[in-house]
Amino acid sequence: MHRRHLLLGMGLLAMAPVPFARLGISEALSDEEDQVAPFDAQTVRQLAREMAAKPYRPADGRLPRPLDTLSYDDYRNIRFNAERTLWRTESTGFQAQLFHRGFLFRDRVDVYQVADGKAHRIPYDPGLFRFEHGVPQPPDRADLGFSGFRLHGPINRPDYFDEIAAFQGASYFRAVGKGQVYGSSARGLAVKTGDAGGEEFPAFRAFWLERPRPGVDSLVIHALLDSPSATAAHRFTIRPGDETLMSVEMTVYPRVDIDQVGIGALTSMFMFGPNDRDGIDDFRPMVCDANGLAIATGSGERLWRPLSNPQRLQISSFAVSDLRGFGLMQRQRSFFDYQDLEARYERRPSVWVEPIGDWGDGSVMLIEIPTPEEVHDNIVAFWRPREPLRKGREYSTTYRLHWGWSGPDRSDVGRFVATRVGGNSDRRLFVLDVVGDKVKELPRENLAARVTSGSGEVRDVVLQQNPETGGWRISFVLEPRGATLAELRADLVHGEERLAETWVYRWTA
Repeated sequence: MHRRHLLLGMGLLAMAPVPFARLGISEALSDEEDQVAPFDAQTVRQLAREMAAKPYRPADGRLPRPLDTLSYDDYRNIRFNAERTLWRTESTGFQAQLFHRGFLFRDRVDVYQVADGKAHRIPYDPGLFRFEHGVPQPPDRADLGFSGFRLHGPINRPDYFDEIAAFQGASYFRAVGKGQVYGSSARGLAVKTGDAGGEEFPAFRAFWLERPRPGVDSLVIHALLDSPSATAAHRFTIRPGDETLMSVEMTVYPRVDIDQVGIGALTSMFMFGPNDRDGIDDFRPMVCDANGLAIATGSGERLWRPLSNPQRLQISSFAVSDLRGFGLMQRQRSFFDYQDLEARYERRPSVWVEPIGDWGDGSVMLIEIPTPEEVHDNIVAFWRPREPLRKGREYSTTYRLHWGWSGPDRSDVGRFVATRVGGNSDRRLFVLDVVGDKVKELPRENLAARVTSGSGEVRDVVLQQNPETGGWRISFVLEPRGATLAELRADLVHGEERLAETWVYRWTA
């Protein structure tokens, strides 16, 4: 999916009677029942359970001409009518707008508003949108549904409702913290990511937005997900702020046995950086939404894996029995790290997945996909349980997403904030910078850098203080000696005590 197009388009709103029957998962409602539908915490779970018991039916992607041939620019010229914003005249901390269908976003999504235990479908109306620069308007009686929605709130200043989150395209969604711009995304569910036979993209088919109450700082959204392999019910509780939090309650109902599932899936972009500039001719020193994968375990171990844009697909697996969290992090926060006045990569959010409860045994998976352009998301990270999901069963998972500047892992251990690589094919020089309270102003005595490699030879390991960062710099040379791949590992230690997270890296020729 084209990352720059994930969040384009606009739209919204009025309320209308709700037939859940249009989702293809319930029997037709009577005329009296069609005027309103009861809704509670179990409604979407029951719908997902019923859908999983039936054969998969693709979403409706049909569009009337000429909406079925919209270009990228045409789609951008369908703009939301701000006067129709949901909750615009109410004294709440949230507003909502819908996205039109078209361009890449062809599949119909139904959106409902929930108030007082009742659900009302928001009907499509061309008057909800402005069709500019010659973009044709659909027929008046068209019932197109929508492609998603976005949320606004006074996150940066009290008198203006900024965009804070958006749900659009398959099961993708994203959010920002205070002062940030969109970057990495999350997914409702990942299936067969990186599989040679092709990835399956589950999609949200319907959303239920609970009307926010005055004085409450959170918003609840329910979502129904569908795919050939499974259905799922999601409940999102969103709290915007300096760090925007999303509590996610998900229940999956497999249609088939699934051995390649991704929970808490994150998607991002890494094109190049100081560790990976082969063949790059660009004025900018770095282009990425995230520059590394961080992992925290219950035993206190912390891992940092810098991202790369490989020449061929790479899949990495990190086995964990007591996962405390993982995330795609943007650690370099200076404008001068990127030099891009438009993209502002230094303001892209880090996204951290915090498991709630025991997730059992499994692995954090990292998928790195080659990309020649920054417009493609080429990084995926998720949790894969050790045991497959079995057909006919029910699997519930709860976690919290943190969208912000650094993530919630407040450990005082040192963090690797920069990885730089250079040299030639016979001798690769690595330079790593470590900062943090635990490593600041440490005496040099008994302090050491330990570096190992699964192939080739590591030479010339040097540890020195970096007065510019208040931390330490580790440098070393890797001589491949014919190897085409080397798994590297570096630790900063005082005796036997680790003072920083463990740096892990996959070098390829």
